[in-house]
Amino acid sequence: MNGLMQEHGLRISGLIEFAARYHGDTEIVSRRVEGDLHRTTYAGVNSRAKRLARALDALGLQAGERLGSLAWNGYRHFELYYGVSGSGRVLHTLNPRLHPDQIAWIIQHAGDRALAFDMTFAPIIQAVASRCPAVEHWIALCEAGAITPELRQAVPGVLSYEDLLAGQDDHYVWPEIDENAASSLCYTSGTTGDPKGVLYSHRSTVLHAYASALPDVMNLSARDCVLPVVPMFHVNAWGIPYAAALVGCKLVLPGPALDGASLFASMDAEAVTFAAGVPTIWLGLLGQMQREGRKPAALRSVLIGGAAAPAAMISAFQDGFGVEVRHAWGMTEMSPLGTVCTLKNKHLGLGPEQRMAVQVKQGRPLFGVDLRVVDGQGRDLPWDGASMGDLQVRGPWILRDYYRSGQPSPLRDGWFPTGDVVTVDPDGYVQIVDRTKDVIKSGGEWISSIEIENIAMAHPAVAMAACIAMPDAKWDERPLLVVVTKPQTEVSREELLAFYEGKVAKWWVPDDVRFIDAIPLGATGKIQKNKLRQQLLAAQC
Repeated sequence: MNGLMQEHGLRISGLIEFAARYHGDTEIVSRRVEGDLHRTTYAGVNSRAKRLARALDALGLQAGERLGSLAWNGYRHFELYYGVSGSGRVLHTLNPRLHPDQIAWIIQHAGDRALAFDMTFAPIIQAVASRCPAVEHWIALCEAGAITPELRQAVPGVLSYEDLLAGQDDHYVWPEIDENAASSLCYTSGTTGDPKGVLYSHRSTVLHAYASALPDVMNLSARDCVLPVVPMFHVNAWGIPYAAALVGCKLVLPGPALDGASLFASMDAEAVTFAAGVPTIWLGLLGQMQREGRKPAALRSVLIGGAAAPAAMISAFQDGFGVEVRHAWGMTEMSPLGTVCTLKNKHLGLGPEQRMAVQVKQGRPLFGVDLRVVDGQGRDLPWDGASMGDLQVRGPWILRDYYRSGQPSPLRDGWFPTGDVVTVDPDGYVQIVDRTKDVIKSGGEWISSIEIENIAMAHPAVAMAACIAMPDAKWDERPLLVVVTKPQTEVSREELLAFYEGKVAKWWVPDDVRFIDAIPLGATGKIQKNKLRQQLLAAQC
């Protein structure tokens, strides 16, 4: 016997309609690439998104066809999120930090028929347009007068976004799309070969938005003001543009101004209560907070993901400024949230060191994410906080197949292999020991590069640290610590190695320390260990 409930599909258009109807006057504040501050509302976004949908009809883009975007976090990009997906097309967010060759390859692989871009990225468009014959419409996210002669020459027929919208009205009814229809497309960073496309559905996106707003995840409500530092081109800003509309909270979009001083000023002026981003970004904000001697006035909590958050960073936010830190983990293939480290009641009475031992973990799963840890033969390992194995996941917003891969599904018995080596404690808190490709195997035993890095980051002279495996004749691999020091500080190799005493087993202590000016970072702010290893090996030759 079936239940007697109404059937209404889960659609992205439903999120912006809800926000416009019940939170229509709530602000969306954007730092524009033009340099000024722009203010609109959910009602304004809904109206312009409908005009965009009509403009795409006029351009001849059909349901299911892809429109790419190369844009910062701003109101126009936010309108694309809803105008493109809500009308049945697929929004393909491109990472402008990739090499132009990769960008051109991804555009072609995705089969984008149109591409919208901020004028900041006009040089990229000029470099790749001739290599992307499938793109019929290039749309500059600006007024017509802002399009440069150089761009018009390189990309004949380039369109102005504002002109497109000006020619349409907002008398538009969102189509009743099947909830399993494709809504948006993101590509992995391509650190192990060509980037891979992950194609999300309306259903997966809305379910992810519901889960991410929960109290034990981002804890969002209409009373919040949210600033996603994580780019809207990086796994849909971790779903924040959807979760914000779902709860109707104020949204502050920082545009290209991601330095510590700019973020501090925006958070302070707009009464931001919650922000999300990768560790490298928070270093800049923390530095500004320390210079100011205070936090942005309303800031309550931050979500840190994309890479492991060192204990020193968590402590600096919490103990220094009273800002709660929630550690998170996920993947492009997971929409992206998988786990968030929110403490339980039983943790609140622990001493500082015991509590921090929980907070440095990546956390426990959201409802909707199931996980298991297996050994090399695929056998389940116990959740005892010590047994290390490969993490596998499944759930309604987790990838089944890569887009146009031409390869068999990556699933193993219905589970997606994440490529992470982890432990899980009896409460379900995941701690990532390493990426499978980065774990150091010395004498047949694993060493966690993440733990080595986190200890180094606790030293007052260390600004950034990376631990990589280097070949060793006796042990196969040994850890090497690579460090960037803070300005006007000094620390010796011997002092750093001594810093590990009593913190890890002696055989985990790195064999050596290299001091360099900068550690290479990838397009999403993660340390590029392969590139770093190549640089160091080349320097030895």
